Amino acid sequence: MNPYPLPPGYLNLMGYVDRSEVNGPGCRAVVWLQGCHRGCPGCFNPASWSFAINQLVSVDDLAAQILSQPQNEGVTFSGGEPFWQAVALAQLARQLKAAAGLTVMAFSGFTLAELQSDRAPTGSQALLAQLDILVDDPFVESLAIHDPESLVSSRNQRVHVLNPEFKGRLNWASDQIEVHVLKDGSRIVTGYRGQLPELTS
Repeated sequence: MNPYPLPPGYLNLMGYVDRSEVNGPGCRAVVWLQGCHRGCPGCFNPASWSFAINQLVSVDDLAAQILSQPQNEGVTFSGGEPFWQAVALAQLARQLKAAAGLTVMAFSGFTLAELQSDRAPTGSQALLAQLDILVDDPFVESLAIHDPESLVSSRNQRVHVLNPEFKGRLNWASDQIEVHVLKDGSRIVTGYRGQLPELTS
């Protein structure tokens, strides 16, 4: 279960961008979830570690926001650790697939075997059933890869293609960055060398 349970039908977000091309195949919405217990050295998103409420958003509202961007092929869940919020994410994924056929991808510090075990966070099986791609295992700084052709950020990580339609569509690169300037003038830097969220006025 989530170490800090949330109201049913809600997600605790660290950040969100409408469109990204460095967080999975094609153009995608990206949802960064708040909360992770690992504290990995070199983590790209240390602001995501706390399980305290950051941005509490309903699944329905977030689905509507994602679906308002017709250029997106899918959505990517990252963090933090998405699987601590697996129940609500599975609900979100089902809505997005039913409404627009969006693809769903996740980055997780858990291994696929851990997520398939009896000790996995609540709802892990339901979320796995919605995923097209899973990148598993935590980032390990000593195993970091700095290769523009790499799909992962450290050598221990693996890409699991859970939907056979994606066998030939693994075409993103982890060693790239994007800068998103938000309406309030703040920015989010995302990609391999990004710290999320990097917010300045």
